[in-house]
Amino acid sequence: MFARFMPQEGKFFELFNAHAEQIVLGSEALVGLLSVLNDSDEEAAKHCEAIDLIENRADGITHETMRQLHKSFITPLDRDEIHQLITGLDDIIDLIQDVAHTVTLYDVRRITNEAIKLGELCCSCCERVRAAVALLPSMDNGPQILKICHEIDQLESAADREMRGAMSRLFREEPDVRELIKFKAIYELLEIVTDRCEDVANIIEGIVLENS
Repeated sequence: MFARFMPQEGKFFELFNAHAEQIVLGSEALVGLLSVLNDSDEEAAKHCEAIDLIENRADGITHETMRQLHKSFITPLDRDEIHQLITGLDDIIDLIQDVAHTVTLYDVRRITNEAIKLGELCCSCCERVRAAVALLPSMDNGPQILKICHEIDQLESAADREMRGAMSRLFREEPDVRELIKFKAIYELLEIVTDRCEDVANIIEGIVLENS
């Protein structure tokens, strides 16, 4: 509590914002990847490469945050809160990369509307994570942050419903067992991306309630 009234060290909020921006870029590239799978292997490869580069930048931001956390005497938030938040953000981009790698490793050459819809829900969640993170420097923004966190919860629920519907249709209509296995894995990973966004929303909500 007293740390909030003392000079702060480290550019933690800048680092959070930078990482959240990479998450949004990664989610946009993921939607791009899913959208071109039916049309162009070359374009799909470009999106996969972009996601790898974005994840690498995000990883660098995570390492810098940890470095500053260890060297800073006074921090703007509790040290555990900083660690949880940057780790939670990193989990999101790692899962986005996992989806892209799964698409590549499974040699997915076509995509379903359900997968694209789940990708769009992931992107919407990531955009709201970025918006919530951007407001964190001032606890005066608490009500607005909590509203955004609630929106993330709603989007995660929508993704859960979308995945259940996608799975039901998959097991009813897909005759090729190999394709079924591929899409089941992709649907599950996409839904987990929204789960991780909800995890970050819960961390942010806790920060607001603890520091307001």
